[in-house]
Amino acid sequence: MLSQVRTFILLGVALFPLTGCLFRTHNVARPMSTATLEHATLADLVNRINSDAAKIKTLNLTVDIGSSIGGAKKGKVTEFQEVRGYVLVRKPGMLRMIGLFPVVRNRAFDMVSDGNQFKLSIPPKNKFVVGPKDVRVPSKQPFENLRPQQIMDALLIKEIDPKDELAVLESGTERAEDPKSKKEVELPNYVVDVIHHGNDGAWLARKIFFSRTDLQPTRQVLYDKLGNIDTIARYGNYTEEGHPGIMFPNVIQFERPQEEYAMQLGMVKVTVNEPLRDDQFELTQPVGSQLQILEGASYTVPARSSNTHPQQPHENSSIESHSSGR
Repeated sequence: MLSQVRTFILLGVALFPLTGCLFRTHNVARPMSTATLEHATLADLVNRINSDAAKIKTLNLTVDIGSSIGGAKKGKVTEFQEVRGYVLVRKPGMLRMIGLFPVVRNRAFDMVSDGNQFKLSIPPKNKFVVGPKDVRVPSKQPFENLRPQQIMDALLIKEIDPKDELAVLESGTERAEDPKSKKEVELPNYVVDVIHHGNDGAWLARKIFFSRTDLQPTRQVLYDKLGNIDTIARYGNYTEEGHPGIMFPNVIQFERPQEEYAMQLGMVKVTVNEPLRDDQFELTQPVGSQLQILEGASYTVPARSSNTHPQQPHENSSIESHSSGR
């Protein structure tokens, strides 16, 4: 009798899943894009990256600059008023960026870099800062950690150098606006992982994300040697600029998660491969301005500014929000 009871119990347990009383099924909504997808191999994408990078020699940009500071660490985000600006780029490392105050159009800042160190003039503060391309001692003030090299890295996707870089292909999806329905969907993409390898070690240097609808880069994530995210750059609304075959994004956003600041460049006018002179990347210290030389930089005080007393080397520069309204 006991064995029969056990048999009925086991039979009942075995039949529970078939009765539908103890479980229910529901659909999982995962809207996928219905757009026509492009196909590419790793070699195709690497060739595209290197070819597009080689096409651009100089940039002359008129931009609207938006910026913000803050995030999870600060517990809040502060957005600053958009300002008009100008950006000049000449490869391999020359960059100049000027920001103007709204309405009055006076210069809020003027910054140049030769790829090794930068100079920054801040007229409202009557300051002139000289520093290396990299931050040696991070500041608690987010925008004091801004460097021209970070802007250059966001503006242009560099070639993949086979001498010390290895590329690997991933396929995946990301949430994005569907080109047809204009709704947010899961959009297939390609991701090219660029791994640095050399005498200084090996690490994931960057990830380059490509849309499968047009094979244009939509995002680039750069990492430091410890695997931390340095910069996240996003690209949108590509148009053909200047010479045939040069596609350039009309919106470039980049953020620095560790320092918690972000910047957006909205293109007003784009000129590609216009010859740029050396003097367009020269910035001299204004007479009477306070000179600040950051650790790791070298600077000779011009004769006409010899009465200016330079400060001792100090890493925390006074790079302030160009859109602070002061």
